[in-house]
Amino acid sequence: MKIKQIYTGCISHAAYYVESKGEAAIFDPLRDTQPYIDKAKADDAVIKYVFETHFHADFVSGHLDLMNKTGAKIVFGPTAIPNYDAIIAEDNQIFEIGDIKIQVLHTPGHTMESTTYLIYDESGKKHAIITGDTLFIGDVGRPDLVQLVKSDLTEEILARHLFRSLRDKIMTQPDHLIVYPNHGAGSACGKNMSKETMDTLGNQKQTNYALRADMTEDEFVKEVLFGLTTPPQYFPKNVLMNIGGYESLDKIMERANQSLSLTDFEHTIQNKDVLILDTRDASDFAVGFIPGSINIGLNGPFATWVGELIADIKQLVVLVADKGKEEESIIRLSRVGYDCTIGYLTGGFDTWKNAGKEIEKIERISPVEMDKWYIENADRVLLDVRKTGEYEIEHLKDAVFVPLNKLELQINSLNIYSDYIIYCAGGYRSMIAASLMLKSGFKNVCDVSGGYGEIAKYSKLRKESLTTV
Repeated sequence: MKIKQIYTGCISHAAYYVESKGEAAIFDPLRDTQPYIDKAKADDAVIKYVFETHFHADFVSGHLDLMNKTGAKIVFGPTAIPNYDAIIAEDNQIFEIGDIKIQVLHTPGHTMESTTYLIYDESGKKHAIITGDTLFIGDVGRPDLVQLVKSDLTEEILARHLFRSLRDKIMTQPDHLIVYPNHGAGSACGKNMSKETMDTLGNQKQTNYALRADMTEDEFVKEVLFGLTTPPQYFPKNVLMNIGGYESLDKIMERANQSLSLTDFEHTIQNKDVLILDTRDASDFAVGFIPGSINIGLNGPFATWVGELIADIKQLVVLVADKGKEEESIIRLSRVGYDCTIGYLTGGFDTWKNAGKEIEKIERISPVEMDKWYIENADRVLLDVRKTGEYEIEHLKDAVFVPLNKLELQINSLNIYSDYIIYCAGGYRSMIAASLMLKSGFKNVCDVSGGYGEIAKYSKLRKESLTTV
């Protein structure tokens, strides 16, 4: 038996490849399915099943493309109602892959169709559980996503389902089982996930707050619902795509992977309602970019911030990317359902710059320069675009706080004529914020190199935490 976790850090996602005696199964695949097909080919195996733990909200699954390319059957747990052919398994139903068995454990709570898959090895011994968003390392799935689709359920009802699923279906399993979750730290599907991406069930029983043996159901509901942030706006759109179906990635790539000459690129941005998305590193974007473009760099949680900040999933997009990164940009957009890329500028930003076209820049300053600029000019505004939790731990006393995912909603509360010094934790989000503000008509923005990590070390400006305010 072979179990391979395939982890994609930019969206904190884990898929699983399981193989035995020439038969394979894929669990919760991403939309770019070729890596799974290649693994099966290398093992001279046939992909027999694609198991889905639930209808995902944070990415578009590759289950349909895998079915169409390999003939594999899609399997969901009880109560799932997809708009395409799939096996809707019964609770405790057994599936066979080569010499191993996979048992369906219906574990509603994150969603009602949420299912855990218990894997038995060749000797019939329980070996591992693939838990989807039911159980993470250090956390459990958020039960509040019921608000994403029309339902009579409430988050409290789902939380109570989750409590029972964990106690009756998961915690009754032997401690030696390996827990394989669908996400790790950084995912918005939970609130306290570990950076570790697998563990033993026994250790989770000892360390995971939600698995405390003495926890009552009411305590669980209170704790699991406390501190949840608003789900990203793209979540319900991805759910509907995963339920209803979607266009194949091959067709999207055929349409999107188009090299545009400078003339064609200019014609496109002048005559169509397109978004110019620059996927280069923030430091490269800062020294020169096409006016009106926004920066979301591939070197960070790209897909997550695309989904957070581009409200219209059907928005036409043209790309400015580093040479050789155009296709990756398109794929990573489609992982979260943004399928309307219509091309990229041949040669990237250098083509624009070398043609003598107008460019814009964003100055990056050090924390020491930030202190000097702010002290010498009382009209300058410090803008903190980190998450609420980061801000609460510590922030600059005089900073205006607007989380990046709320920036466009609150942008009218900012004075367009002020000078802004923007910072986040490390410089990735602050450059996104600066580009959004310039696109919205702000004239004077800069960001702090190294973000709050460097500010905390070198800035002399007063710092405080929320508890001392």
